[in-house]
Amino acid sequence: MGLSETIYQHSPVWMQNLLVTAFGWQWKQRRLGGVFTEHFIAARERESYTTDLWKAYQQEALQRMLLHAFDTVPYYTKSFLAAGIQRSQLANITPDTIGLLPILTKEQLRQNGTTALLSVQREPNGSFFASSGSTGTPIQILLSHAMHQRWFALFEQRVRVWAGVGSTIPRGMIGGRRIVPNANAIAPFYRYNYFEKQVYFSAYHINADTAANYVEGMHKYHIEYMTGYAMSNYFLARHIQEQQLNAPALKAVITSSEKLTPQMRELFKQVYGCKTYDGWSGVEACGLISECEAGSLHISPDAGLIEVLDEQLQPVPFGVAGAVYCTGFLNVDQPLIRYKIGDDIILSDKTCTCGRQMPVVQEITGRSEDVIVGTDGRQMVRFHSVFNGLTTIKQAQVIQESLQQITIKLVADGIISRLDMDLMQQRIQSQLGDVNIAFDVVDTIPLQPNGKYKAVISKLY
Repeated sequence: MGLSETIYQHSPVWMQNLLVTAFGWQWKQRRLGGVFTEHFIAARERESYTTDLWKAYQQEALQRMLLHAFDTVPYYTKSFLAAGIQRSQLANITPDTIGLLPILTKEQLRQNGTTALLSVQREPNGSFFASSGSTGTPIQILLSHAMHQRWFALFEQRVRVWAGVGSTIPRGMIGGRRIVPNANAIAPFYRYNYFEKQVYFSAYHINADTAANYVEGMHKYHIEYMTGYAMSNYFLARHIQEQQLNAPALKAVITSSEKLTPQMRELFKQVYGCKTYDGWSGVEACGLISECEAGSLHISPDAGLIEVLDEQLQPVPFGVAGAVYCTGFLNVDQPLIRYKIGDDIILSDKTCTCGRQMPVVQEITGRSEDVIVGTDGRQMVRFHSVFNGLTTIKQAQVIQESLQQITIKLVADGIISRLDMDLMQQRIQSQLGDVNIAFDVVDTIPLQPNGKYKAVISKLY
């Protein structure tokens, strides 16, 4: 645990609000400064591209990234040559023939992400960002200031603008940060980021007794839209409806991380009186799918090349689920080429009434997780942050045996220190309270009968 996190955890609420605001100021400068505006304008202009223009754009971006990776990234130099691919052949690789190149697994990224997968010609001011997402495999992603600005320019245009909102509008967020550190804390269950006009609500304290305080925070800071985890937002909206609380009318709910169902959309409409917008991306920032105003999910071809493949690494037909492999176009410091990100989607052959000639996704699948229930009734689905920054953890799985018993299965790369065990226990208990936790270090974590890996399992139902 870092010094800043320790100070935050032991500070009063007013000081935590100041610390969140200070972080928000730094974060805003990092994402929305520099080259953000020019890339935001360019992203908007490209939405008028025809299919042929998008193909030409992707071809140029792909070849530029492949040559850059071969020339400056030791991992790809070795990987391509081992596959019999010379530098001169990369000029002939197209989105249709990229299958000639080797894939990159999450385990390979975990092993090489801070070493051989880094370019020797990096942009300044890079920082590593940790995530294990829905796969339970912790990874480190290097993002420079300029990379963050390129990425958030796309995100602002394709996610927020499409939803009729923006980064300057007051918003609420339910995400993975432990902004209320103690599982048994008293209200308020939110902190305020002044510079970004963001109310950050705790994902770990939502229950029937606390819902009124969440609504109070919405009104206090005049939020106009909600973002964040789909399930956490759903749990909150359900409590608001059941207790007939006076929620504000919102412009949009923008969800992420978990599967958005029709039932969730309907509940958000009933509670907040607005449309819900789905989407998909990740800390890897190598692919982006977002929902337009007409209700279609579109791939952003300028974020990266997305392949949807079967188990034999062959493209799947329209209407059939396949695994997502991404080749990012934006991150020159840590290129990800044919990277199996761990999610599944179904492509559609339909066009959209919005008029944009950007590929349409029928459904984002493979993101459902079991719900973990606390002793006070709180419900949670996201536990990936428990393992962030723990480099000896290759894979993990959280299993709820009962209300009082949690088992954590771990696949380790070496010996897991007592300090790391204590940190994982502290993080779990900060979400669920005083529960018993058993660690089980194993060689492998078995897949589900459908062949999929599941990061969170509940045995309560």
